[in-house]
Amino acid sequence: MKIEQSNWTSAKGWFSAQTATNNSFSPQFVLVFSSGAILKDESVIGNIKDKYPNAILIGCSTSGEISGSNVRDNSIALTAVELEKTAIKHVSISIDDYSDSYDCGKSLVEKFDKNGLKHVFLLSDGLNVNGSELVKGLRDTLPKGVAVTGGLAGDAADFNETNVIGDNGAVGSKIISAIGFYGDSLHVGYGSFGGWDSFGLDRTVTKSENNVLYEIDGVPALELYKSFLGDKADELPGSGLLFPLSLRTKTDEAPVVRTILAVDESNQSITFAGDLPEGSSIRLMKANIDRLVSGSVKAAETSILPLNGVEPDLAILISCVGRKLVLKQMVEEEVEAAMGILGKDTTVTGFYSYGEISPFSNNSTCELHNQTMTITTFTEL
Repeated sequence: MKIEQSNWTSAKGWFSAQTATNNSFSPQFVLVFSSGAILKDESVIGNIKDKYPNAILIGCSTSGEISGSNVRDNSIALTAVELEKTAIKHVSISIDDYSDSYDCGKSLVEKFDKNGLKHVFLLSDGLNVNGSELVKGLRDTLPKGVAVTGGLAGDAADFNETNVIGDNGAVGSKIISAIGFYGDSLHVGYGSFGGWDSFGLDRTVTKSENNVLYEIDGVPALELYKSFLGDKADELPGSGLLFPLSLRTKTDEAPVVRTILAVDESNQSITFAGDLPEGSSIRLMKANIDRLVSGSVKAAETSILPLNGVEPDLAILISCVGRKLVLKQMVEEEVEAAMGILGKDTTVTGFYSYGEISPFSNNSTCELHNQTMTITTFTEL
C-alpha cells in the first residue's frame, strides 16, 4: 500500500504531510475530509481531481479534520491511497431515491458484487438519515463475515447541513457513499469505544417513533431533558452533545450511546441519530476526560488485533463532535493516544462526526454509535 497525504488551510494553502515513495504513484481512491463550506467550493474538488484524475474521491463535511496527530477546523485533510493487491468498487446513492434509511442501507449493499467482498467503508449524510436503520439495512444485506465501518458527516456543532462526495466528485447533502474492498490480501481491523459515565436513574422510553423520542417515563422528553441541562437548555441542540443518552434494549446487551440531532418545541420531542425503541432503558451520560482518552486507546488496541502484530498502513479515525467539545484544547490527546498504539509508520486520517458506524470489536455485529472513537485499520499482506 502506497499513501500520499496533504493538507490545506487558508493560512498555508496546500502543504504535504507525507509523499508517496516513488513517481509511479497511482491511487485508486482519495479520502477528503473538510468543512462543508470548503468542500462545496467547486474549485477545491476540481484541483483534487486534476491531481488524481484516475482516483475515486470519497469524503464528507466534518466537525473537525484529523491528519496525523493534528486536529484542525476549516481545513482539508487529504489522503490518497494506492492498493497494490486489492480491488475496489465505489457506490453512491441519494437518500431521496429510497423509502427510508433501512432501504438505503439494503439497496446500497445490493449494488456491490458480493463475491470476494472483504469490507465496506461508508460515509453518509449526518442529518437526513436514521443512522441505526441505515446500519440495520447494511447489516441485514451484507454477506456473513463482511463488516462495514464509517460515519455520519458533520457540520461543526451547527446541525444545519452536512455534505458527502458522491459520484464523479459531486458534493451534496442527502448522499451516502461507500467503497467496497475485494481480495484476501487486505486485512482490516476495527474498534469502537466511548468513555462516558452514566449517572442518575434508569428511565424508560414510553413513547417514541424510530429515532424521535416523545416521552420518558410518561413525561414529555424535551421537558424532562431540559430539566437535566439547567442553564445549558437554552443552547440546545448543540449542548445536548455534552449529555448523550446510554440506551439498552435488553438487560444482557452492551449499551449504545445516542446523541441529539434536533429538538421540536411544539411537540416537546427530541430527534436522535439512531432509534430509541419504546420500552428501552436509558440513562443520562456525562464526560470523563481521562476515560475518553482511554477509550481511544482501547479502540486502537482492538483495531489492530486482526493484523497479527503487523503495523497498519492506514488508520481512519472517526470520533464524535461531542468528544471534541468536551476535550477542547486537549482534543489532540485522544488522537495521539491512538497513534501510540497504532505505530509510528501508520498513516492517520479521519474526522469528527455526527455518528460512527462499526462493530464494537472484531466478530461482533455492526452498530451505529455516538460519542465514540471508532478506528478502522488497513494493511496489505
